[in-house]
Amino acid sequence: MNDLTGKTVLVSGGARGIGAEIARRAVAAGGSVVIGDVLDDEGRALAAELGERARFVSLDVTSEEAWQAAVAYAVQEFGAVHGLVNNAGVSTGMPLDQESVEHFRKVVDINLVGVFAGMRTAIPAMKEAGGGSIVNISSAAGLMGLALTSSYGASKWAVRGLTKIAAVEQGTARIRVNSVHPGMTYTPMTAQLGIPRGEGGYPNTPMGRVGEAGEIASAVVFLLSDDAAYVTGAELAVDGGWTTGPTVKYVMGQ
Repeated sequence: MNDLTGKTVLVSGGARGIGAEIARRAVAAGGSVVIGDVLDDEGRALAAELGERARFVSLDVTSEEAWQAAVAYAVQEFGAVHGLVNNAGVSTGMPLDQESVEHFRKVVDINLVGVFAGMRTAIPAMKEAGGGSIVNISSAAGLMGLALTSSYGASKWAVRGLTKIAAVEQGTARIRVNSVHPGMTYTPMTAQLGIPRGEGGYPNTPMGRVGEAGEIASAVVFLLSDDAAYVTGAELAVDGGWTTGPTVKYVMGQ
């Protein structure tokens, strides 16, 4: 199940958090992985941890030249690119009327333009390989209106739409394009918010807890694999039911 043997996957934002777990699980599934990130030291350390089927490349997702170099490096090292995970992104939290236009543009440049540039660059290489799979990491904030996420939420909604456009355009090229929408997930980034891990730590969701990076990564590896061969243009919420609706606690008989 979820076998990636013979496949090469490029993961942006792959040095830590969800991206690092995607890289680990891709290698465990038999694939080769190129970890792209601006966190050079962490990225190199992860590639060393994962062994001969892992490489690191410095990648600023806002740079088209950096994307071109990353894809070329993946082809040079492993012969082809079969998968792309657009995971790099930044989070933000402030009221819309307090966010500057400059900050809004910066977030959109990383979270949305970076995804576009990654797909635009990787698609020709995937066509040469005979097809492939692109997984764009959106967010639960790309499925619902979430306060204090104007730039982040807008960018993640746009990633959701861009994913569907790409899926329609690339279907006959045997390139599948899907989006994954994590809910609150425990990572080095979210740990700063002080939300505890484990059961009962996050009552906002029906499951009552935050997600783990490995749970997101498992969904991504499925979409990268041939087990998802007829899945494209889909949006997969991996959020503990957060976007399903309001969480209502009740006692039977009352």
